[in-house]
Amino acid sequence: MLTLAGPASALLEVKHSRFLAQAAPVESGAAALDWLVRVRDPAATHNCWAFRVGQDYRSSDDGERAGTAGRPILAAIDGRGVDGVAVVVTRWYGGIKLGAGGLVRAYGGCAAECLRLADKVERVAMATARVRFAFADTGAVHAVLAALGVERVDERFDGDGVELALRLPADRVPALKAQLRDATRDRSRLLDTDAA
Repeated sequence: MLTLAGPASALLEVKHSRFLAQAAPVESGAAALDWLVRVRDPAATHNCWAFRVGQDYRSSDDGERAGTAGRPILAAIDGRGVDGVAVVVTRWYGGIKLGAGGLVRAYGGCAAECLRLADKVERVAMATARVRFAFADTGAVHAVLAALGVERVDERFDGDGVELALRLPADRVPALKAQLRDATRDRSRLLDTDAA
């Protein structure tokens, strides 16, 4: 599945109304909603939006006729085969009514054009995990994490050793388990591995 490499935008004018689509990659529904709040234009007539992150998706017509804005934007996201994406289409009314069909075409078309122009990358399924090890194995564990490109999210120390919270591509979890076992002579423990 693809996602966006970074933010993208496209501008469309239909019967004197301006439509600006802005899209961005997002990691969660909450992150999508935060991004939407930041990019919406309070001076515009409407800020209609949609997002999809896996099975989590939502859309809003923001005062336009029901089903004429949010759903076409979501259909554009799905039609482009992207995931982990939020799109807002901001409209500045130009004085001429577009009708329901015109709104669907304008909102969906502007969103689709924005997504068509956007640079895309492969969306990598991520996992989180915790690893517990003795102080004596710190160097070996850190070497394994660096070799596999594992991100350290949190680090805790106690009298028995170290516990790290990790984030890594889900397909690297088996290699992480095997390499930690080999590097520490089976003294480290990989705990709570979850796909994210």
